[in-house]
Amino acid sequence: MLPDRLHTRFGLGARPDDRPVVGDPRDAALAQLEGAVPDRPVPPDASDAVIAEAYAAVRAAAGQGAPNADAREEARQRTRRALRQVALAEAQSALSLRVATARPFVERLVAFWSDHLCVSAAAKITVAPLAGRYEREVIRPHVLGRFEAMVLASARHPAMLLYLDNAQSIGPHSPAVARLDRARRRRPDLVPGAPRGLNENYARELLELHTLGVDGGYTQADVTELARLLTGWSVTPPRSGGVPRFEFAAPRHQPGRKQVLGVRYGEGEAEGERAIRALCRHPATARHVATKLARHFIADEPPADAVERLAAVFTRTEGDLRAVAAAVVREPGAWDEAHRKFRIPQDWLVAAWRHFGLDSAPAQGALLLRQLRQPLWAPPSPKGFGDLEREWADPDALLNRAELARTMARRLAPGRADDAALEIAGPAFQWR
Repeated sequence: MLPDRLHTRFGLGARPDDRPVVGDPRDAALAQLEGAVPDRPVPPDASDAVIAEAYAAVRAAAGQGAPNADAREEARQRTRRALRQVALAEAQSALSLRVATARPFVERLVAFWSDHLCVSAAAKITVAPLAGRYEREVIRPHVLGRFEAMVLASARHPAMLLYLDNAQSIGPHSPAVARLDRARRRRPDLVPGAPRGLNENYARELLELHTLGVDGGYTQADVTELARLLTGWSVTPPRSGGVPRFEFAAPRHQPGRKQVLGVRYGEGEAEGERAIRALCRHPATARHVATKLARHFIADEPPADAVERLAAVFTRTEGDLRAVAAAVVREPGAWDEAHRKFRIPQDWLVAAWRHFGLDSAPAQGALLLRQLRQPLWAPPSPKGFGDLEREWADPDALLNRAELARTMARRLAPGRADDAALEIAGPAFQWR
């Protein structure tokens, strides 16, 4: 058994002031799961007032007729910078908590589930100021709670609804469409074209990525029916001002019965919630989640029996994520020297900061992660970031780490810069 794995496999790297582990390191990892999840306060530069002001500037820039193209572009860039500044404030707060935390296993779990139910600040500028808030409001409160509570919170959060377009999904036979058709028949010269119709993006990712998995047994018909069931799950309109919030827009909801995975559903928000709960409790979801956890905490090709045991705990406890995390700690393979995991960029950089004894992330931390190709809350697709060796151990990535290690060492350990650079760039620091 590797005692260091308490700090690597189940942590974010050791700090100079960490006390030596006494007894079984598994007990120390399990102890971190006790109690409430540490809160991450709202950064001052990401408050409701700041976000509302930034969104108001976006609406104003879109609605004002600037005198020329250059002026319009300048206004757009100014508002985009305001929204990105919110995202940077959230990132600084989250990274600093990872650096200073005394319960790094919990922060590892926050990062894991944030990636599993990911949104991307890079995909849409309207999502950028909400991505950090999404982690604070959706992931962190439920990371040691129930899986279905986390998924439901995700389904109702503006960041997810905007990212995967459910906010604009409208039932083709909904009251909103019928009302527009009537108005168009009366005044075709004044009424614009039909609103955007059914959008299946969120329904598809909910099935494929968040719950059942790509081999979970659903069909395209299930995707369409689930999308119909979730019409009306939207956000407050921009004209209302303030920060976007969830709302169930009943006029946009597709009426009538729907059927998902052979189960019939009716109309309304409650039926959408019932469907999401059923998906979270499905046997395929247990196996999909167990496989991802085993791949993340044990090996790129995890032992099949470990996956089965974790899936059994997930099913038996009805998705109790504290119990599932404890089961991961108890898996023999997680402590077996034969199983190694390559450190993803976020974990590597945070471990380096902890190694140097920093109390918070450097101001340029979020930009450094972009340089390392893994910016916080900005995966390239709804699938999230991968955590396999082949995805991060290419020559360019390793060279990038080595150069960054030298830069950090010269700044943070000037008296022994060469040795410090070797410590955090050497092979022993790349693996967990």
